[in-house]
Amino acid sequence: MRINSLDELLHAVKDRPRKRLVVAWANDAHTLEAVNAAVEAGLVEAILVGDEPVMNQVLQDLGLPRERYRMVHAPTDTEAAAKAVAMVRFGEADLLMKGLLSTEKYMKAILNKDQGLLDPGAILSHVTVMEHPGHPKLLVAGDVAVIPEPELKEKVAILGYLVATAKALGVETPKVAVLSASEQVQPKLRSSAEAALLSKMADRGQIKGALVDGPMALDGAIDPESARIKGMGGPVAGDADCLLFPNLEAGNTFYKAGTKLGGAEIAAVVAGAKVPCVLSSRGDTARTKLSSIALAALMA
Repeated sequence: MRINSLDELLHAVKDRPRKRLVVAWANDAHTLEAVNAAVEAGLVEAILVGDEPVMNQVLQDLGLPRERYRMVHAPTDTEAAAKAVAMVRFGEADLLMKGLLSTEKYMKAILNKDQGLLDPGAILSHVTVMEHPGHPKLLVAGDVAVIPEPELKEKVAILGYLVATAKALGVETPKVAVLSASEQVQPKLRSSAEAALLSKMADRGQIKGALVDGPMALDGAIDPESARIKGMGGPVAGDADCLLFPNLEAGNTFYKAGTKLGGAEIAAVVAGAKVPCVLSSRGDTARTKLSSIALAALMA
């Protein structure tokens, strides 16, 4: 069944076996509220790695039960990240989540050559599922947070993660719009030329399991009326499930405009590691973190 909202995502995960989530540097109220909600909802079992006295105090302040969690003490955020990653590597957890530590330290632990979670040649990418008010379905977007200027090889990987996420959400054949400034191919604009290449690769079976079209401007990708006025044909135009952005600046602007101005709710993970990794901002709401946990559990 196709999942069309983040509430439906939460309900879908509740019906599945619970995954084991380990949280790196789980020292803040937002993270612990989200983790507690995920445990209460039956989405995951949780392991908290961080400063144990601090975590105990935060749980007490929130009125949450200490006995619900396994705790692993780490005196610093760097050590907490290393311990959490090691637990995943040794099969003690199925999912990883960032707590109060910085994204740089979190990613450094994941990317560690000898003790991290990346297979040789793997490419990490951030995948965002967005629920926009007034839009009839979830949009799967990338990359908005990890790869600054993806080359063609990296765009192929990002596209694969978008498609895999959409399929996990119940979309049988995801429709992917490869975005640029216009639907007209402009050879001097790298994003336009590479979008055309990706579209042709899909036509010839080099990219499987999805319908891929590009270049497309954002309006023609998601708005049927704009696509009609512009004379854009094909199954993707005006009805995209997935949006592949040309670079981080474009993707991040879309992400923040949607959440800060458009009232969008989101769930986000980092794909490409041995397990899905929740990478939300330290300022994200508990609701965003809960939805991200659910998305990671769905994809694990």
